[in-house]
Amino acid sequence: MADAGDVYVSWRWDDEALARGVGVIPQEDVRATLRQLADAVPNPSRPDELRRVMTTGALAEPNAETLLAQALSRTLLPYALAVQLYELSQRGVRPHLRIQPSPRLAQVPWEIIAPDPQIRLLDIADVSLLAPVSVVHSPERIVRRWSNTRELPVIAVLDPRVPGFRADSELGSVLGRPNAETPVTQHFRSYGDRVVPRATDPVDLFRRTDTDRTWLSEVLRAGASRLVYVGHVTSPAPESGESEHAELHLSCTADTRGFAAPNRTHRPLSAKDLLLGTYTIDPSPVPGRTLWPMPSRVALIACESGGDLRFTEALGLTTAALSAGAELVTATRWPLPTDHAFHTLTDTTAYPLQAAICAVDTAHDSPTPIPTLLTWQRAQLAAWRSDPAPENSPLLWSAFATVAD
Repeated sequence: MADAGDVYVSWRWDDEALARGVGVIPQEDVRATLRQLADAVPNPSRPDELRRVMTTGALAEPNAETLLAQALSRTLLPYALAVQLYELSQRGVRPHLRIQPSPRLAQVPWEIIAPDPQIRLLDIADVSLLAPVSVVHSPERIVRRWSNTRELPVIAVLDPRVPGFRADSELGSVLGRPNAETPVTQHFRSYGDRVVPRATDPVDLFRRTDTDRTWLSEVLRAGASRLVYVGHVTSPAPESGESEHAELHLSCTADTRGFAAPNRTHRPLSAKDLLLGTYTIDPSPVPGRTLWPMPSRVALIACESGGDLRFTEALGLTTAALSAGAELVTATRWPLPTDHAFHTLTDTTAYPLQAAICAVDTAHDSPTPIPTLLTWQRAQLAAWRSDPAPENSPLLWSAFATVAD
């Protein structure tokens, strides 16, 4: 897809079994539909609207969600492609749609769009996003393949303490007080000695103060199969044109060297750091891909961690991870409500965010990460259809997208 006032769309089938196609989506239709979507997802600049978004917004109320899904499909799914997908479904064929959205469409939850009132795209196809061509074909990129690295350790950075910020502040705890009985603690307990950092008690994996960029560099260079990060990401506004300023919040103190400006007593790790390393900082610079060589699979479970796809020049955290060697990255399209927000603003007592973390991590540990994650999303959709509740609303589970090379 390409933005040029109108949105231009083309598609082809890898095996050439079906006809290629092209289409044009009028910009007014795109604008109107995207306004509906923007009104349905959390927006950091509108924190006072979070209760509405989580209770009566179009991704949290069943009838409104169905109407939004149909509107997205009518606008964004070309009719000829919809016909091809329907014909394949009638033959029992589930294709893998690899979508390269234009920047304006980067937040679209393609999985839930409804070509028919009773059918969602994830019912009839597997869906992932294509990495930018400039990343995939970079001559300096060294990809780490799952088949060669799957036995290596799993690096888990889980809700790290950000220096200078209390647990209840803006960069405070995402998961709340560590507890041996919570779903995410039980999940990581099952890894035993596979997980890094080493911890006798899995509760000690959370809210650590030593998971800074130096530590991360050391464990990545020692070799890993996967990296899962759960915490905070700060994304620049798309209109800034500065996707490289997306920031990952680790336990780094302000005196740590890096490109991001200090925030109180903390310096974030930016996408620019991951891309450039110490270029312009050291007389003998080290590239970012050498300092932080990414494993085959990376999960960035944080607010709008996949936001770089909203930029014309996608140089954010997802792109940086792919550039540094990842085969695929699962990230989020919009800010994620925490379990505390679900408990405070809705009537659920479940732990939807923790369940999502476990689902993403389980998918990344499987031989088929994209279909496995979509299987979980289809189960969530089935629950939403039969017994809609805050914990199974698409507001959370359709925020996740996997970008692959």
